[in-house]
Amino acid sequence: MEEVSKKSVQSVFEGREDPRIDRTKLHQLEDIILIAIVAVICGAEGWVDSEAFGKAKEEWLKTFLALPNGIASHDSFGRVFARIDAQQFEQCFRELGAKLERED
Repeated sequence: MEEVSKKSVQSVFEGREDPRIDRTKLHQLEDIILIAIVAVICGAEGWVDSEAFGKAKEEWLKTFLALPNGIASHDSFGRVFARIDAQQFEQCFRELGAKLERED
């Protein structure tokens, strides 16, 4: 992933409504979403797999994600995706696809 693509991917999710309570935000929303997307592309079938993928690939993920508190737990992945607005997520995902397509 080139530097331009990294910024494009992150910019799609930045500034989106975060459904979590401020005091419970140990991990950045963008980090959780992007780890989940990449994990699913690589074959993850749930939040436990997403956490395991994140931990296995943490050094690589740190090259383009902040990860100030490491990799979120599978429970954190589940809570975020249970609360996230599905339509807003779909819109972001479509924007991401369009941006990546333009960069090719």
